[in-house]
Amino acid sequence: MPTHQVHHRTVTVRGLEVYYREAGPSDAPALLLLHGFPSSSHMFRDLIPLLADRYRVIAPDHIGFGRSAAPGPAEFSYTFDELAAVTDEFTRRLGLERYALYIQDYGAPIGLRLALAHPGRVTAIVTQNGNAYEEGLGAEAWAPVLALIEKRTPRTEAPVREIYSPDGVKWQYLHGVPDPSLVSPDAYEHDTALLARPGQTEIQLDLISDYGANLALYPAFHEYFRVSRVPLLAVWGQHDEIFVPAGALAFRRDLPEAEVHLLPAGHFALETHADAIAALMRDFLGRHLPTG
Repeated sequence: MPTHQVHHRTVTVRGLEVYYREAGPSDAPALLLLHGFPSSSHMFRDLIPLLADRYRVIAPDHIGFGRSAAPGPAEFSYTFDELAAVTDEFTRRLGLERYALYIQDYGAPIGLRLALAHPGRVTAIVTQNGNAYEEGLGAEAWAPVLALIEKRTPRTEAPVREIYSPDGVKWQYLHGVPDPSLVSPDAYEHDTALLARPGQTEIQLDLISDYGANLALYPAFHEYFRVSRVPLLAVWGQHDEIFVPAGALAFRRDLPEAEVHLLPAGHFALETHADAIAALMRDFLGRHLPTG
């Protein structure tokens, strides 16, 4: 597949600097890549060049993540509603009137909020371990988070803090990967270094404490799927213990024509299967998006 140069840019949104990666022709169909926790647009470093010959590919870092601004919780409300609002304004600043979404982990509730607000703008959805169904929540992985959502106390915060530790981040990248030697340590060491910045623990605890707001929106997401009939491709690391394969298969309940592919990978499937995911996306988007 052809490659394309990637530009590294920033734009100010609501007084906050948003960093993003961009590649591809400016007049090509747009593809908005929304990353998950604890990563950033860095997770798309291998995927972007594989798509940029055909699409305008844009991958921002959410506020509080990567190279984007990370104001303290006293200055910015770290909720999924607020991250979605910033992302929505970001798309307007870049002139994205219509775009396909790639959603992973935290990127799913952010991207699906955009779809609820502007269903006519979203041309297609690619979900890679980006959950929208309760059966997709891995029981063991989510137990401490659900306890935190129910009541935030120092006691319920303690096990969740382990998710942000170096070992916790490394586990997210390596669990369920048949050959861990294929995962570059650069990925989890990059995330660990950014999580070690002052104020990050409070930022991330605030955000994950708000995850219950996403669960409450699941019925609205399902209704959006049924009404919009948006083309959807699920490319899922089938060994993921955070968002389990049942979450991928559930999309067919509301979108019977959804295309679901379970890959022999973990939560961060792009680390080992970027080529396979790119090929599936090129085929899927080629059938559903106008040519550039």
